[in-house]
Amino acid sequence: MKAIRETLIQKLVKGEFLSGQALGDELGVSRAAISKHIAALQDMGFDIFSVTGKGYRLAEPIELLSEEKIASHIEPSNIVAKVEVHNVIDSTNSYLMRRLPNQNTPGQVCIAEYQSAGRGRRGRQWISPFGSHIYMSMYWSLEQGMSSAMGLSVVAALAVSDAIKTLYKTDVELKWPNDIYFKGVKLAGILIDLEGQAMEPCHCVIGVGLNINMPAKSAELVDQPWTDLSSAIGVEIDRNILAASIISALIKRLEVHSETGINTMVAQWHEHDVYFNKAVSLITGDKVRRGICRGINAQGALLLEVNGKVSPVYGGEVSLRGGL
Repeated sequence: MKAIRETLIQKLVKGEFLSGQALGDELGVSRAAISKHIAALQDMGFDIFSVTGKGYRLAEPIELLSEEKIASHIEPSNIVAKVEVHNVIDSTNSYLMRRLPNQNTPGQVCIAEYQSAGRGRRGRQWISPFGSHIYMSMYWSLEQGMSSAMGLSVVAALAVSDAIKTLYKTDVELKWPNDIYFKGVKLAGILIDLEGQAMEPCHCVIGVGLNINMPAKSAELVDQPWTDLSSAIGVEIDRNILAASIISALIKRLEVHSETGINTMVAQWHEHDVYFNKAVSLITGDKVRRGICRGINAQGALLLEVNGKVSPVYGGEVSLRGGL
């Protein structure tokens, strides 16, 4: 089944009409079976239409992500990164976590065109239509142990900001603990997975989900305000170039983090912090704390001022929203 869908994907992305009967004959299945596979691809986000007498065709051709193209655009100093591209996967984070402890090397990247079980923070589903966005995960080893992991969302968010600024001369906004906004609306999210002991070297996988060109059908499934990069900045996005730029920026930031933590990044975060010095509500389960966001500290914790007293908030199952 997977092999048939992979073949259909490779043929469809060229943007030409494909005869259902001819496809069935070539792949050794019935025309009805081809129709079912096409329906499954439509559920994955493919915008496929059919014309009697001509067959199936994509509404618009798709340029697939390419390991070779991405590698060719990664900065030479960052050639440590090994890039794997999958058309269909459950979750890029889960894939790299399954390969622990011996099958990953620092800087190893998994990118997918489609995630069948994409994960957001707090167990939420991450809507992952095929060939529309960037779903990327990178493995890294934390020699300092889990105690140094607090700032990884800061590192990843700033790296995505770096890449977008470099390529498109556009600034984004950052929202603690792990969201990237554009003009007050969510553009991307970060998901960190960890495995190891508190005081020993540990493994981490850093996931980035970045909206590039959201199909209308998939947009209906998103349960919060969102934007995508192509419509936000009004230009066509080359996902291979952008993916390479994020990888390069992430490795640079992680190398600094290994040496000095996020000490040198706190001020940069504050420059992009969507709620810096603004009234916010911090939601933990049924509890709501209201105060003023004073940015983050050198561990990556939120600094929340309540009644004139500033206290750090160290993540967990929390949600930060603007306004009191």
